[in-house]
Amino acid sequence: MKVLITGASSGIGRDIAREYGKKGYEIVLVARNIERLQALKDELVEKYNVKAQYLSMDLSVKENCINLHGQVKDVDILINNAGFGDFGLFDKTDLDKELNMINTNIMCVHVLTKLYLKDMKERNTGKILNVASIAGFYAGPLMATYYATKNYVVTLTEGIREELRREKSNVKVSLLCPGPVDTSFNSTANVSFSLKGMSSEKVAEIAVKGLEKNKFYIIPGFGVKCGKLISGITPRKISSKVIYSLQKKKEG
Repeated sequence: MKVLITGASSGIGRDIAREYGKKGYEIVLVARNIERLQALKDELVEKYNVKAQYLSMDLSVKENCINLHGQVKDVDILINNAGFGDFGLFDKTDLDKELNMINTNIMCVHVLTKLYLKDMKERNTGKILNVASIAGFYAGPLMATYYATKNYVVTLTEGIREELRREKSNVKVSLLCPGPVDTSFNSTANVSFSLKGMSSEKVAEIAVKGLEKNKFYIIPGFGVKCGKLISGITPRKISSKVIYSLQKKKEG
């Protein structure tokens, strides 16, 4: 069994790789940081005695996503984890960083999901986990672009799920929607969470267990589950005011 993990050099992606290392999977790691990828690959091989390889790629580039699919075949599980955020008023945040975010958080997920889904449907087996966020169920003032990208991931994956259900396909898609997680996301997004985040190790453990059970929404933590429930019954005008107040506390 082979698992392909993007954004694998740190945080949730790194710890999902470790979870699959424990299970004896062949693991393909993809990110940009060569040193971290090499170190993780060596750890997986030495600690778990599994086959592992890594590819250093900038997945904000469409051609790199297509090339990745061309290089890595026969994937049983795809983990679309690559992504990052940014903080600030929409008219003040950096346009180039936002466009890079859109390409990483949306385009990369879109391309890899489409290409690997075709392969999996031909074999009538396989699983795809798209890593979104509780942010994917809300509008997000002060992190408007990031929230919008995660809304895209949520609705795209929900749509694909229904298509697969109606086709009675054995291919499964899932959404991982964590709340705050203790990763390098905070420094990249220039924020400081006011609430203590869940460890990436715990989120990874919950994610892999959820995939094994073919759960669609994988939402770590009772409070985050409540957040999803509230999103479905609260008008956006009201929830946006609440989100703004919460976001303002993150400013660092």
